[in-house]
Amino acid sequence: MSEIASVADLCGQNLPGFDATTDYWQATVTEAELSQSPLPPYAKSYPARLPDGRYLLLPLRGMPTADGSAPDRCVASLIANQASMQVVEELALHMAQAAGAHDFDAVIGLPTLGLAFAPLVARHLGHSRYVPLGYSRKYWYRDELSEPVSSITTPGKGKLLYVDPNQLGLIAGKRVLVVDDAVSSGTTMVSGLKLLERCGAHVAAIAVAMRQGMQWQQKLVRADGSAIPVVAAYDCPRMERRADGWWPESL
Repeated sequence: MSEIASVADLCGQNLPGFDATTDYWQATVTEAELSQSPLPPYAKSYPARLPDGRYLLLPLRGMPTADGSAPDRCVASLIANQASMQVVEELALHMAQAAGAHDFDAVIGLPTLGLAFAPLVARHLGHSRYVPLGYSRKYWYRDELSEPVSSITTPGKGKLLYVDPNQLGLIAGKRVLVVDDAVSSGTTMVSGLKLLERCGAHVAAIAVAMRQGMQWQQKLVRADGSAIPVVAAYDCPRMERRADGWWPESL
């Protein structure tokens, strides 16, 4: 096998039914510029419609199956730190515009990919700083200021979410906006909310680039049962395989 062929294999071009993601997330386009219909069925990508009417084409990624067989479920993918800076800026602006309807004192960024958006969202909303949470434990961190976390794309156990004790004064007793790249199952976000609650913060709203599916809706609620507002640059359904291609699960 040649070196070039090996690189093609490694980058995912030979994954059956799915594209390599190398050229995705680099620009938004108008509907007239789309290379596919905005309507299902979808083949290898999903055109996410933004609030300004432009589209961001997202690659579809199959969900792993227990027996290693071909996936019958997939999701559209956004990897913010592989997107162009222009796309990240555009998405952050849409997130900030949607979040501006809510009242909060501080902006919190969730790792890892939420940190690509949090400083931009904070700046658009007139804040001079934001509070980043993290997965890397510094020696002065405290175990009681951590929370276990997993997600739909990183399901392994053992990862902890931390807040720097030096940042507590920016959180305690404050209304906060929590920023992440996406919300899907809601599991990662719930971990962040638990940690922020332990720090004495009140979550006023959540801002993400992508709201994926609807599983998160049942989890992102306050103690009194009221829903925490979740704003997004775009919505994206989970997909199921049918004879003619990929369709949103709800259709």
